[in-house]
Amino acid sequence: MGLTCGIDWAEGHHDVAVVDEAGNVLAERRIGVGAAGFADLLGVLAECGDSPDQSIPVGIESSSLLLVSALLAGGRKVYAINPLAVSRYRDRHRASRAKSDARDAIVLANILRTDAHAHRPIPSDSDGVKALRVLTRAQQDAVWDRVGLTNRIRGVLRRYFPAAVAAFERGGKHRLDSPVCRVILWAAPTPSAADKLSLARLQALLRRAGRTRGIDAEARRLQTYLRRTELRQPLAVEGAMGIQLQALVDQLDAICRAAVIVTSMPGAGSVIGARLLAEIGDDSKRFADARALKAYAGAAPVTRASGKSHHVGYRRAKNDRIAAAGYVWVRAALVHDLACRSYYQARRRTGDRHVGAQRNLFNKLLGKLYHCLQTNQRYDSATAFPNHHLPTAA
Repeated sequence: MGLTCGIDWAEGHHDVAVVDEAGNVLAERRIGVGAAGFADLLGVLAECGDSPDQSIPVGIESSSLLLVSALLAGGRKVYAINPLAVSRYRDRHRASRAKSDARDAIVLANILRTDAHAHRPIPSDSDGVKALRVLTRAQQDAVWDRVGLTNRIRGVLRRYFPAAVAAFERGGKHRLDSPVCRVILWAAPTPSAADKLSLARLQALLRRAGRTRGIDAEARRLQTYLRRTELRQPLAVEGAMGIQLQALVDQLDAICRAAVIVTSMPGAGSVIGARLLAEIGDDSKRFADARALKAYAGAAPVTRASGKSHHVGYRRAKNDRIAAAGYVWVRAALVHDLACRSYYQARRRTGDRHVGAQRNLFNKLLGKLYHCLQTNQRYDSATAFPNHHLPTAA
């Protein structure tokens, strides 16, 4: 590779460096983060010989900056390099582990100069897929935030209000992130307050949460759980924990409202399909083959062999978003697709554990998906799994 450019980004400025084939630094400059800074960057690249026919590739440690979007819009190759990899490359040049922004820009440029083949450029996806990626990632972020807050609420309740956990999870029909649970916990955040809830008050809270049927029976059931005898914290501690719980419930309310808004967006109905498309993209040249896609998604196994030692394990370095979507995808496929279920059962018979068989099916489905995307054809179960159909009833 000829000239290469490295950009070390920050919130207030960016450091730019351009090196030639021999590693000599041709230009170093600190630019701003706005449109003026982008114009300065183009000027630096032009001074070094950048042209429309042979643009200088850029290495940077992020793929979500406005600067990156502007560079991609101009048709330039941009490589998003993992910060951990940059740290390892930095150690190749300085054993003292000294670090500076300007030096990191040179390191990024040298990474492309010597090892561009080992890194994948940011794909040239269409604007529609980019917009879809924003929506689906926002929806998944909301789900992850909701799960995290729900776990925190559960942990707080177990420390001073175990009856609430029993009422809304073990013996109840609602989860801790349900509207009914949030409304009641906000109104009665402590065992003392919950003990004072009358049937009429519980019925009113259930209606406020949106329940329309079985209100009387549900109110009596909840009252039984909330008033049962449990170990208690001192009143002062109980009150403080109640305030903490209300703050967590407020955060969970905000996240749940955001999730409803995101999932109501046009085109975001098929969540799993949207997530997969958003992460894989519609650039057919992004992955060299199906194995590259499987490795990116974490479905391809990793082999470690040295001497007599040989171990095959699952891949930890992966796109966590595809892996999370793949888990749900495989579970749905096992329920609704006979061929996938037959393939999974065949893997179990050969000795695979449940998780291993699921991961193997995910690997297989990704290969089928890659083939369908490359050949522009719809998935057909009989073609994909010709030897794994479940026998039909006589």
